Amino acid sequence: MSFLTLNDVTYCYPNGFTAVENVSMSFEKGESVAIIGQNGAGKTTTVKMMNGLLKPTQGDVIIGGLNTKEYTTAQIAKKVGYVFQNPDDQIFHENVKSEIRFGPKNLGFSEEKIEENVMKAAELTGIVPFLDIHPYNLPYSLKKFVTIASVIAMDTETIILDEPTAGQDSLAIKRLGSIINSLVQEGKTIITITHDMEFVVENFDRVIVMANKRVVADSNKQEIFWDLDILEEAMLKQPHISRLSHTLNFKEKILNIDQMIDTLKNIR
Repeated sequence: MSFLTLNDVTYCYPNGFTAVENVSMSFEKGESVAIIGQNGAGKTTTVKMMNGLLKPTQGDVIIGGLNTKEYTTAQIAKKVGYVFQNPDDQIFHENVKSEIRFGPKNLGFSEEKIEENVMKAAELTGIVPFLDIHPYNLPYSLKKFVTIASVIAMDTETIILDEPTAGQDSLAIKRLGSIINSLVQEGKTIITITHDMEFVVENFDRVIVMANKRVVADSNKQEIFWDLDILEEAMLKQPHISRLSHTLNFKEKILNIDQMIDTLKNIR
C-alpha cells in the first residue's frame, strides 16, 4: 500500500472556482517525484491537499493510513512538510537558527533532538555560517535554503518543495539536487513542483504532468519528455538537449548532455 494517496480528489475554492478535478496519484516511501505543468494546472492546490493546508471537496487524501479530512493541519504536518515557493511567506523569526528550531520545537521534540536536527538541516543546506543572522538580511537564494532547512529539521516522512529552483544560480541548483538525493537515501518521500525541466531530468525519474486541473500523464522522465502530444497538451517544452536532438532528427530519446555526447560518438 502506498504511503501517500490521493483518491479521485476535487477541490473547489469558496468563491466557486474549481482548481483540481478528479485527481488521483500515489507515492511510496523513499520516492522522489516531480510534478510539472503550466500555471493554473492545479499543481499547488494538489500538493496543499497533501499536507492538510486544504481539504478536498471530493475524494480522499490518505497519508500513512490517515485521512486528512479527519485530522488537523497541525497533525498532518507531523507527516508532511511543505516548503513554500516564496520564502517570505514562511519566515518570521529573528535569526536563522530560531527559524529552523521552530518546527521541531512545536512537534514536541526534546531539546537534544531539536539541536541535532537543526545542525543536520543547516549543514545539509549549507547555511551553518548564517545561523545567527536575521533571515531577511540574507539574499533570496539563501532565504529559500533557510525554509528548506526549517522543514528538514521537522523530520517528516514526506517533504514537498514548491518551485525550489526559482531565483537560484547553477551552484544552488546543484546543491538542491544533492539535498534531494540525501533525503531520498534516508527514505524520505520528496515531491517537487517545478518549471525547470533540466532540473527534473537531472534529479527525478518519475514525472507527473498536470494540465487543465487534471493529471494527464504519470511515467518515467524519458517517456514524458518524448511524448510530444502530452507536452503540447500541457503547454510544456522538452529540455534544451532533447529539443536539439529532436531538431537534428536523432533516433535516440536524449535527455542530457552525456547522452548527446554518446550519440555523437556513435555517429562518428
